[in-house]
Amino acid sequence: MFGPLTSKPGTSKRNKTGSWRIESKPKFLQKNCIACKMCILVCPEACITGEQKNTYICDYSYCKGCSNCAVICPKQDIEMIPEDSKE
Repeated sequence: MFGPLTSKPGTSKRNKTGSWRIESKPKFLQKNCIACKMCILVCPEACITGEQKNTYICDYSYCKGCSNCAVICPKQDIEMIPEDSKE
C-alpha cells in the first residue's frame, strides 16, 4: 500500500495523558490556517480537531506537548507556549 497511513488512537482516549506535559503546550492561533490537516496526521494522541480553516483546536486533557503539530504546520499557525500560561 502506498501513501500515508492513519490509524485510530489505541488507549489514549481512555487515559488522559495531558498531565505528562511539563514544559509547553500548543496554541492554535487560528489566523493563517489552511486546513491542510497535517497537525492531525502527526499528533500521536489524536487530540486535535477541526474542520475548516482557522477552526482547529487541541484537547489539553490528552496533549503531551510533543510539538509535532507546531513543527509540521506549513503556515506557522501553531506556536508552543509555556505550560503555566492560562491561554
